Amino acid sequence: MVLALKYRPKKFEEIIGQDAIIQTLINSLNSNRIANAYLFSGLRGSGKTTTARIFSKALQCEKGISSSPCEECESCKLANENRHIDIIEMDAASNRKIEDIRELIEHTKYKPSISRFKIFIIDEVHMLTNEAFNALLKTLEEPPEYVKFIMATTDPLKLPATILSRVQHFRFNKIPEKEIESFLQKVLIKENVKFEDEALRLIVKSAKGSVRDSLTLLDQAIAYSNYNITLDKVVEMLGVINPEIISKIFKLIFDGDKKEIIEIIKQIKDYDIESIIDEIILYLKEAMFYGNLPLITMQRFFNIISDTKELIKYQNDNEFILSLMFFRMIEAIKPHKIDDLIKSFEQSININSYQIKKVDIQKPNPEELFKKLIKKIKEVDEDLGICFETSLKFISFENNVLTWESCPDENCKEMFKRFFSAVIRPLINEIFGIGTKIEVKRCPQIKQTQKPKNSQPTKIEDKSEHIIQKVREVFGSDVEILKIKDK
Repeated sequence: MVLALKYRPKKFEEIIGQDAIIQTLINSLNSNRIANAYLFSGLRGSGKTTTARIFSKALQCEKGISSSPCEECESCKLANENRHIDIIEMDAASNRKIEDIRELIEHTKYKPSISRFKIFIIDEVHMLTNEAFNALLKTLEEPPEYVKFIMATTDPLKLPATILSRVQHFRFNKIPEKEIESFLQKVLIKENVKFEDEALRLIVKSAKGSVRDSLTLLDQAIAYSNYNITLDKVVEMLGVINPEIISKIFKLIFDGDKKEIIEIIKQIKDYDIESIIDEIILYLKEAMFYGNLPLITMQRFFNIISDTKELIKYQNDNEFILSLMFFRMIEAIKPHKIDDLIKSFEQSININSYQIKKVDIQKPNPEELFKKLIKKIKEVDEDLGICFETSLKFISFENNVLTWESCPDENCKEMFKRFFSAVIRPLINEIFGIGTKIEVKRCPQIKQTQKPKNSQPTKIEDKSEHIIQKVREVFGSDVEILKIKDK
């Protein structure tokens, strides 16, 4: 028998990670304060359907409504075997139309066959159509006294407000990984299976808070490892990167060892890159809570990861993408090595004589740096580099402001927009320095010297006619004008 079914809870006490909800349901059963309808919402594998079944069994026990069903009566046995005629389970994902709900409503008109209640468990209730929800409203609000509804969903936001206002809503939390790990250890001890703690942690991480998924993966791991679950076997089975490799990479990042990082990238380049990024995020999350990594560095790392996810859409070279991401992380931590810079500066000062050694620092030519930038961009993407070289003209680099003139065509504009944050900006930071500002001057517009096609000729007013009109306005319209002399 598969573990997910074999170790499915039969009592409230066996449900893990939902203490507040379980306590509320126990109190309501013991005080006989039972609502007409309940809604259980939460992540998959968090115990919604299992809780609904145990709650239904508690309502139907022949020895009376109790938070501790007897497990011996016929009603309890039928409930445990999912064969109880008065506990009707419905999958709303496959029975979502108004006709299905009308059939369910028709069932509510008939009293229970063998128990005190007729209970309807509707799973994935958010899949019902709007018409089906509307048909259910009246019955949900005022059902017969012997009818109870228990609905479960992973997406309560899709339910109409009219439904939410008619139910008692219980929100199931994501179960802590430590609790799932402890539960799996008990299962493996009962099953006489050897295991490594690290292997178990990786299974729990991969299940992402779902007990059911954890048990399914555990079943698979037992079969794959032949009853001896090791970290290496689980890594092979899941096809994920070993967390120890991620730890080693970050140690090399803080040491600035690019050469060794390249060697590791060659070993992991064939893994699914998105799963690698997921493991990096998990590592950084733990480092943020339990390590001493500065918050500003964490922010920079997550910005780099965000840019990398965007780059994945346009590049399928895992080796290049991982190299760019890790090398950018090396650059991101450099500002925090200020103590080392201060020490190196103090070495150039003669403390005894209070004389500062003269250091001859030759500033690099900004135009040469710009040419270096173009070369670096071409190494990453030839077409992007050509666009950058032909469309942009260097103007100046002063006061940490890089100024260029931009005259790109539509194709180059699209490439700049696509690769700026992932490729161009990091290289500018590397060559000109972190925090370099960019000032873009647009192409100067070409002055039009030709006469516009649709322009009208300038109308020149007849001076003689103008004077005659003015004279007549002053002296009257009947005055006789003999001659007009131009001045």
